Amino acid sequence: MRALVLGSGGQLGTEIVSELRRKGMSVVGLGRDELDITDEDAIHSCFTRHKPGWVINTAAYNYVDLAEKEAEKAMRVNGVAVYYLAIACRERGATLMHFSTDHVFDGEKVEPYVEEDTPNPPSVYGVSKLAGEMYVRASLEQHYVIRVAGVFGPAGRYTKRGNFPELILKKALASEPLKVVEDFFATPTYAPALASRCVELLENGKFGLYHIGGGVKISWYHYALKILEAAELEADIQPTNHREFKTPARRPRNAELSNAKVESLGSPKMPSLEVALSEYMKFRQSMRPKKRHG
Repeated sequence: MRALVLGSGGQLGTEIVSELRRKGMSVVGLGRDELDITDEDAIHSCFTRHKPGWVINTAAYNYVDLAEKEAEKAMRVNGVAVYYLAIACRERGATLMHFSTDHVFDGEKVEPYVEEDTPNPPSVYGVSKLAGEMYVRASLEQHYVIRVAGVFGPAGRYTKRGNFPELILKKALASEPLKVVEDFFATPTYAPALASRCVELLENGKFGLYHIGGGVKISWYHYALKILEAAELEADIQPTNHREFKTPARRPRNAELSNAKVESLGSPKMPSLEVALSEYMKFRQSMRPKKRHG
């Protein structure tokens, strides 16, 4: 069995490649420079060349605010390209694991979101990700759709998009004042732990839609405080709210995902945010800065 990981240079793709190789799998990892997933012919050529049994798609258009102006591009990458992948998998009998987001929900629910809840995306980005989900579920029986939230992992230190911990650390180290919303909530998800649980799902063959979030709801402000505590840094940080900190795209106010379904299959609980951030900082310190060329 060969696994094909798309978006392998990102912080989740990096961890999935590592986890698959740790388990002795044959893995091909491709970044956006190696495969344009919006090119249907390129996808079919890639599948013919590598003959994957598992296809794990972590590639996405993740610019939430910019998507409001680039709706066509967001839909092409997060929706139409995913349809191409699903059809290519169906034609070859391959399994597709595709990643979606908590942004498919409007965030008005008080309790954690479960898989049976009706999506109501508040942004172009959320709509495009929901389209990708629907294409997969309608086109391919052998599929997993995994909704995640606020993914962060060690590779985020070097990716173009970065992640929330890196943003907070960068501003703190530069002695820049910080204002972070305290009235929006999420379940930040540690990429290495997420990757191990996703590979377990691939192995058990129980296809379907799953939520895998960090486990405990926290405001973005208190999340920032925990990042600074884990890094043993002090910063000028103040809470704000969504009325004062306006963004082009609307975001779900309460984006807590329930992990009950995946845990019912025997998947271990996700590590606490404190444990995840502690591991993150250790990995971060052990990673050598990449050399710059040119």
